[in-house]
Parts: sequence; C-alpha cells; structure tokens
Amino acid sequence: MLQLNFNAFPELFTERLVLREISAADVKEVFQLRSDKNVMQFLDRPLAQSTDDAMALIQKIAAGHEKNENITWAITLQNQPELIGTIGFWRIDKENYRAEIGYLLHPGQQGKGLMQEAIATVLKYGFQTIKLHSVEANVNPANNASIKLLEKNKFVKEAHYKENYFYDGKFLDSAIYSLLSDRQYQSNDEKVILD
Repeated sequence: MLQLNFNAFPELFTERLVLREISAADVKEVFQLRSDKNVMQFLDRPLAQSTDDAMALIQKIAAGHEKNENITWAITLQNQPELIGTIGFWRIDKENYRAEIGYLLHPGQQGKGLMQEAIATVLKYGFQTIKLHSVEANVNPANNASIKLLEKNKFVKEAHYKENYFYDGKFLDSAIYSLLSDRQYQSNDEKVILD
C-alpha cells in the first residue's frame, strides 16, 4: 500500500514554472478560475459564486494534504507568484497505487505549452516519488485540448462510458484515459519526457 506524506509540501520546478502549495492568499485567482465559464465548461462542477466558494475549495484541498489523501499544486510562473492554474492528484487509491489527475489553466496562459511542463513534472513526481503504478484521467469526451495533452503524455483511452453520470439536468458521457508507470517513466530518470 502507498505510504503518503505531504506534510512537508513538495514544491516542483520546470523551466518556466513553480508548482507550489495553494494558500488563502490565492483566493482571488482561484475564484477567477472556478467562476469562468470557459475554464469550467468541461469540468461539470458548479461555478464559484463568490470568494467564499473559492476559500471553501482551498480549505478542502488543504485538508486533503493534511490527511495525506490528495495533493494539488498552484501553477505559477517563475518570479511571478500569482496562481495561473492548478494541477494535482486526487482520488488516490493507496491500495491499488493509482490516482486521478486533474488540472485547470487560466485562458490567457493556454496554448503556450505551460500545462505540458506542469503535467510532465507532476507525473514524474507521481511515479518516482509517490510510487504510483497508474494515473487515470476522467475527461469529458468533447474536451479535445485535454485529450490531446493526455495523448501527448502517452495516456491511452481505456473506456468511453455513455451517460454514466447526471449533472445539471443531463446525463453525460465520460472518457477514461490512463498511463502506467512503465510506459514513460522509470525510477532512474532515463525516460522522463518534458517536451
């Protein structure tokens, strides 16, 4: 079984990014992301209505870290501490060495390869440090940008569920993508792909 310890929060670095802990100081930026219809169009969660909603999410994320149940990073540009997105592992299944990955990025920062840097670094951490065996992504089948990102990182489509969940008065489909640890990452750092 996985033994997790996120008490000393792991900051991660890429060529252009710092992935750090989300804090109450990020409430304005979290609210902007979670209240933006374009950012949230494929997330199938209610839009944040106030900074109170954003603060409740930040507190939920912090509680997950404290209980060693999940981990979410703020995505920031180097030398610019403002949160521009989030990425993390949630639904960590310790018994089966599996986690689900999720991510959001501010629309003004999309199309620059920043999420590619973030996802490659987080996957490396997940496989090499946490010791995950597999990472799953549950994607709205219409979210082509997210699917392209996953496929670029060697995720494979495992399933397409028809109308498997009910949200906002409709039954919606979901696609499940997954990546095994031996597909791209090795513990000796030989095969980590960051481009």
